[in-house]
Amino acid sequence: MDLGEWLVRKGLALDWPQYSKGRYGGAQRDAEHAGRGIWKGSYVEPWLYRACIRASAKPSDCSDDANAHH
Repeated sequence: MDLGEWLVRKGLALDWPQYSKGRYGGAQRDAEHAGRGIWKGSYVEPWLYRACIRASAKPSDCSDDANAHH
């Protein structure tokens, strides 16, 4: 079993296409449609949050309230 795919399918991790080349895209769509794990609420992808912090250094501008997937 592919642990990465399992984590993404359970909604416990995100497919990061920069590194996975989209390998877990289907598993992520399944988790999103089923509302599993992080897909139950809102979030900001970690790589987007870090880029936002580097650009503005204001966590409130980078929070899930400002940039979330719902």
